[in-house]
Amino acid sequence: MKTPMRRRYLVGGITVAAVLVGGGFAVDAASAGGGGGSGSLYGSAAPSATPSVARLGTAALAPGTALVDGSGRSLYLFEKDSPTMSACTGACASVWPPVLAHGSATQASAPVQSALVGSVQRSDGTRQVTYDGHPLYRYAGDDKAGQSRGQGLDQFGAGWYVVSPSGHKIDPLG
Repeated sequence: MKTPMRRRYLVGGITVAAVLVGGGFAVDAASAGGGGGSGSLYGSAAPSATPSVARLGTAALAPGTALVDGSGRSLYLFEKDSPTMSACTGACASVWPPVLAHGSATQASAPVQSALVGSVQRSDGTRQVTYDGHPLYRYAGDDKAGQSRGQGLDQFGAGWYVVSPSGHKIDPLG
């Protein structure tokens, strides 16, 4: 009985480690329509020597039309955050990797509103991309584009929701 449980934790740990060890990546919003500006995001794809342009777009997900990165990965808000501070650090950031900014601007394609894109300084000194004052995250449980497995989860003291183009959480229950 203990061996299958250990394997499950080992596989889960390796998955989380792979997400954390990932480097900067080019997020390509060609499928989201392109946009203007420049900047970069931190992600879980293959590392690169220098950060590249970050792009935010939207996709039709199960909960509704929501923000995604240029790779089509769902972006989430954490209800415990404030507009000036991320409340997700340590173990939380292992499961919910923050979208980090490596520049002063981020490309946004319609219907993403460039005026709602910003950043906030994290406790470790890095800058996290925000949208309408919400720090943005990915979910380690989303293996590929178009998934929103983190939608509506209550973890680390509050709820997690995908973000609508208007900057609000998408909550099918109201």
